[in-house]
Amino acid sequence: MSLAAFLELRGEAALVVGGGPVALRRTRTLLEGGLRVTVVAPELHPDFAALPVQTECRPYQPADLRGVRVVVAATDSPAVNDAVCDAARVDGILVNHAGEAARGTLRFPALTRRGPVQVAVGTGRELPLLAQALAERFAALLPGEEAVERWAARREQALALAPAERTRALADLRADIRAALGLPARVEGAA
Repeated sequence: MSLAAFLELRGEAALVVGGGPVALRRTRTLLEGGLRVTVVAPELHPDFAALPVQTECRPYQPADLRGVRVVVAATDSPAVNDAVCDAARVDGILVNHAGEAARGTLRFPALTRRGPVQVAVGTGRELPLLAQALAERFAALLPGEEAVERWAARREQALALAPAERTRALADLRADIRAALGLPARVEGAA
């Protein structure tokens, strides 16, 4: 079982080893997370030129891992991907092996978002098509940004109340959110 978590890595250094379409997708994902990305590969997909990344057109070298928090091994060479993963693991760097996910320590889930709400889906297996389909299904269930903002404001107001009033206001908010999502107001035994 994997640990599901959202990591705040904005501004951290990331390395992508590989220059093909998979490396390009992973690079875009890292950029969306606010990481500073360096791409190392002998050849680069032309779309890298439009991205705010540092590129180095050469083979990977173990020294490339210095100072990096996240690395993606996405070459068409299993031996290079394995070497990158092995070195990153030794150094305690989060690593994604694009060809064989179980070799790495980081997997990229299928993601859907609306405003500040994000839903990440992983299958725990090598079934990205299922994860993507589930993410699409969840997208249809996500509330609008305005509703989320109203609920967030209500929560902030409730937290400023006296304990008894706070409990009642939070219970009312929970019931309203659950109703908006088509769920029963209260689940037995839920805290």
